[in-house]
Amino acid sequence: MAALRAIREEEKNMVRAMLQHIGADEAQYPISSQVSEYGDPHMGSINFDNDRPDLYDGDLVQCEYSDEDGENVVLSLTKDAEGKLLDLDFWKSNFTPLVKYPTPEVVSYKQK
Repeated sequence: MAALRAIREEEKNMVRAMLQHIGADEAQYPISSQVSEYGDPHMGSINFDNDRPDLYDGDLVQCEYSDEDGENVVLSLTKDAEGKLLDLDFWKSNFTPLVKYPTPEVVSYKQK
């Protein structure tokens, strides 16, 4: 696993907004103060200091936005089988680094 670092405020804000969208909050899904980045740090995906990715138990919520280069980006907030946040995964359609990190105001939510 990659080195841990402090979670950024913009990441926390995005996770809080995604949880709020599904009627959940930090009491139900605590947000770790330490995260690790997956792969290229400019891609946005983080793990919530959860060393058991094998316990992946699905997406809590997905949203999307258009990055400043016009490319579509999908964000998935996932949980593990123990009910803890696993990761915030970014998927950009052309696999290039994020130009601008999203804010809750610019995303639209996918229907489940």
